Amino acid sequence: MKSHLGRRPFSAMELHTLSHGYIYGDQRLPREQAKHWHFWLPLIAYYSGAYSDEIGHLELNNIVTYNGIACFDFHTHGKIKPRLVPIHQALFDAGLNEYIALLKQQNHTRLLFDLPSKSGRYSEKVRIWFSGEGERAGYLQKCDIPNVDQLGMKTAISSLRLNFEQQIRIFAIQANSKDAFNYLMGFIEYPKQTFADITLLNHVIQQVRNINPHIRWQRFTARHSA
Repeated sequence: MKSHLGRRPFSAMELHTLSHGYIYGDQRLPREQAKHWHFWLPLIAYYSGAYSDEIGHLELNNIVTYNGIACFDFHTHGKIKPRLVPIHQALFDAGLNEYIALLKQQNHTRLLFDLPSKSGRYSEKVRIWFSGEGERAGYLQKCDIPNVDQLGMKTAISSLRLNFEQQIRIFAIQANSKDAFNYLMGFIEYPKQTFADITLLNHVIQQVRNINPHIRWQRFTARHSA
């Protein structure tokens, strides 16, 4: 696994905790300023392996259908290659289609329309919300997950990409296609610009473990104050 900056994937228990945190429950925290991107970005990161800046740049027209399979069209991160990543069923079950319908009704063009950018990048705002900064606690701290473990290994929003990488490496090998793994991760080890077998990619993606089948965007919007 191509770990970076001493980061590690989340453990199974940590993933359970994150996906059952207040964002995905029934109550808002006191003084919480809830945003739609708080709900969607961690889920898309986990089920697609994309970086937060890639997700922040997604336009509605970057959700495309090939051979009947809905995909995210990622193409905005300089370190990794453009790629089509089939959308995991868990995102549709969570209400992605209904959310997109609302965006279209309100004439938004960007999927995470309420995630602001700083100098053209979205990752800084995501980092502060997810990991905290200074005295400000992030989503990790509010879920009682440390930024740094006893071995000095860090967790951050990009740890979700490492969880994705762990899983699809196994599923791609089982499908006898290392190319599928390298393509879905955006690695330069896959030399071509496209991947012909979108059905194979979808087969690999749909095996990524559903970390909370009860997550619903409609539940997020209906949360009441604690």
